[in-house]
Amino acid sequence: MITITLDKLKNYAENYAKKSGTVLNPDLEARESVLNGLAKHKEELGKPLCPCNFYPDKKEEVKRRKWICPCDEMQIFKYCHCLLFTTEEGLPITEYLPEWHEGRQIYGLVKDPSPDKGRAMAKYEKIYQNLKEHAEEYNVRVLEEDIKSWAEKVSKK
Repeated sequence: MITITLDKLKNYAENYAKKSGTVLNPDLEARESVLNGLAKHKEELGKPLCPCNFYPDKKEEVKRRKWICPCDEMQIFKYCHCLLFTTEEGLPITEYLPEWHEGRQIYGLVKDPSPDKGRAMAKYEKIYQNLKEHAEEYNVRVLEEDIKSWAEKVSKK
């Protein structure tokens, strides 16, 4: 049964990559690892919950929907911390992340090769809310006005 789910998820991921202007990670091992984790969660939880995070309660996390693939970060910032959706070089897009986000700190600035595609949830309110929650969750000290100005800068108009 997991094989059927895995095949469906691969197809879904390939289609989403095209739609979002990304590619599936060219590193086969990394790509397959994430897809297998998504398939396992789809079988266990009914949803493809991101396998790259720790959740105290996976069922509660599914209800929140924040980390259902494609996760909020992918749909807002075009950033996939699992490295499933990447550039052709296998790097995550970090262009829309603020400098204090760990993705930007780890990978530096990785430009979006297809800025006209993806980021369906890149509205000011969603960006602001996501960054505020992220800063609180990871104990990052960042000024409210910095969050607001970044949200304004990268929101789709």
